[in-house]
Amino acid sequence: MNHHSSFSSLKSYLNALRDTPSRLVRAGSVSTTFDETSRVRLRYGGTMRKTLRWYDLICFGVGGMVGAGVFVTTGKATHDKAGPAVVLSYAIAGFCALLSAFCYTEFAVHMPVAGGAFSYIRVTFGEFMAFITGANLIMDYVFSNAAVARSLTTYLGTAIGVSAWRITIASMPKGFNEIDFIAVVVIIILTLIICYSTRESSVLNMLLTGLHILFIMFVIIMGFTRGDSKNFTKPADPTHPSGFFPFGAAGVFNGATLVYLSYIGYDAVSTLAEEVKNPVLDIPIGVTGSVIIVTVLYCLMATSMSMLLPYDMINPEAPFSGAFVGKSNRWNWVSNVIGVGASFGILTSLLVAMLGQARYLCVIGRSNIVPAWFAKVHPKTSTPVNASAFLGIFTAAIALFTELDVLLNLVSIGTLFVFYMVANAVIYRRYVSVETRSPWPTLSFLICFSCTSVMFTLLWWLVPPGKPKFAVLAACLLVVNGLAVVFNYAVPEARKPEFWGVPLMPWIPCVSIFLNIFLMGNLDGPSYARFGFFSAVAVVVYLVYSVHASFDAEEKGTGTLESRIKESIELGVVTPKVQI
Repeated sequence: MNHHSSFSSLKSYLNALRDTPSRLVRAGSVSTTFDETSRVRLRYGGTMRKTLRWYDLICFGVGGMVGAGVFVTTGKATHDKAGPAVVLSYAIAGFCALLSAFCYTEFAVHMPVAGGAFSYIRVTFGEFMAFITGANLIMDYVFSNAAVARSLTTYLGTAIGVSAWRITIASMPKGFNEIDFIAVVVIIILTLIICYSTRESSVLNMLLTGLHILFIMFVIIMGFTRGDSKNFTKPADPTHPSGFFPFGAAGVFNGATLVYLSYIGYDAVSTLAEEVKNPVLDIPIGVTGSVIIVTVLYCLMATSMSMLLPYDMINPEAPFSGAFVGKSNRWNWVSNVIGVGASFGILTSLLVAMLGQARYLCVIGRSNIVPAWFAKVHPKTSTPVNASAFLGIFTAAIALFTELDVLLNLVSIGTLFVFYMVANAVIYRRYVSVETRSPWPTLSFLICFSCTSVMFTLLWWLVPPGKPKFAVLAACLLVVNGLAVVFNYAVPEARKPEFWGVPLMPWIPCVSIFLNIFLMGNLDGPSYARFGFFSAVAVVVYLVYSVHASFDAEEKGTGTLESRIKESIELGVVTPKVQI
């Protein structure tokens, strides 16, 4: 049967729009591992070259996480939230990141593709949820990369003592009137590098990450040698709360919600899974190892800063460099050194994020819900050149004129939402087999667990402190634990991972779900407004384009029908093999 494209003519498109309600059954269509790992890759220009090992992934993970953010969030979390106990805030946030990393790792080992969270959700919850998730994640990447690139100009100015590098245009509205050519040049150079080769990108990342770690160690050593342990318990102003926990346990958790943003970046490592030589060995070591290393570094940095100054004297905007400015002229050079170190951190986090965003868009293109042009892998470089170039130009255009404050209001919630979705997807995929078992017991558990977690979060932030609040929160925690216990004993696992799986199922993903909901409760109104706006835009794009393009692909024999025929041979064909 011949099928004409929905976009071949205006009449065909209008007919397709008329058929939208019947085509929306595709919204819940679930892909298969065979789809994601084999067939679609060959159809769109072959596979990416497998050149990465576990040490490359660790460097990418460390480089992606340890950016300039830690130089800012540490000060705000210490001064306003946790005090010297910020070291515990970093430990809690690192634990939360490690739980999410476990969930990513199980999917990445079983399905080593460049799509990361998009592919994981597509094989679990279907095409529509994957598209909404992927669209928000790409927009988060673009805006955050533009913000990071503009911050590079600021830190370079600090390092060399030149601040006026931006051109102000008075006729443009405030927030969009400072032109930053340095940010544009940096983005274009990095785009060319990631288009050229992933191997060369890894070498550059290793070099920059190594230099950045040296600067971090310098900051840590300066804190331990120049600091004073009494600053852990004594504020500069005696009227301010004292002790290691000046704001109590609530302050520690509030600080954790703020510093958790410093861990965002490890998820980009999962998008490199398609280019890993030995996924079974390299991915678990690379993803979890990078989170553990970064957690240790962050805790040491937080300890160092708390020793340098009492918490109430720390500059929230520039905690490390501010600790030395004004002490004496012979120590002012330290702030310049910290500016250089932060600049290397910005470059590494920007490089890893740009690698990740291009691979997300490439795999979304493979699914036919955005133009397949984005899915092309260059035969010589074995990189997604089209996706890399498009997003590089898009990011550079935004970084050229958009101020940092405007961009930062548009970031964060999308990434936390994706972490939440991946944790749900791990549980669903482990406990549901559509052919032999109803999904409703698992879905009911996930919905009830999330609703109770949301209730706990709302009570935490809205109810004033006191015994009634403690009692209600304790009741919510009992309900959450009770739900997990009942589910664990009532619903057996439908499938066991062949190579690597999240331990202590379903407890680790459940804790990850709970913590990600709790952390999302700390985000501001503009974050939710951005999430709602771009989700609405994504829904419109899906209705007017994606569902019809996907329908056309299936009618041509490249959709789910073929993959279902081959489902029976899935495990024998596409599961990764351990290499000795």
